[in-house]
Amino acid sequence: MKKLLLTAACFLTFAACANGGNSSQKNKTENTNTMKTIALTKADFLTKVANYEKNPTEWKYLGDKPALIDFYASWCGPCKALAPVLEELAAEYGDSIYIYKVNTEEEQELAAAFGIRSIPTLLFVPRDGKPQIAQGALPKASLKEAIDKVLLNK
Repeated sequence: MKKLLLTAACFLTFAACANGGNSSQKNKTENTNTMKTIALTKADFLTKVANYEKNPTEWKYLGDKPALIDFYASWCGPCKALAPVLEELAAEYGDSIYIYKVNTEEEQELAAAFGIRSIPTLLFVPRDGKPQIAQGALPKASLKEAIDKVLLNK
């Protein structure tokens, strides 16, 4: 699976940033959506995202809308900075995308299957096409740009 992703995915070249200090968290007046990020286990991943055990050589996304998957750890500073930004994005994008979170400490086998060596690592999964990977705590503006371009084709 690691080989498949490395050859199939085009890596996004975003600079890593641990900027979690944006004070715009309380400025959500234009959106009242209550969508939240969704925790994923390996079993959930196999049924909701891709069954890489059944199809080890072919990427086949199982979801009904694009997804952003955050591979994180609870002790990771940049991951902690990114978490509220992902919650904001889940609320802003509502039901147009899924935002999943995979705890790499609890789901080590899943993280290893994707070759996750640095956290946070973000996997952008469009409905059609290959997933793309970015590493680091990206600023909200960069995440929105990537979501719009890679996931929503805007």
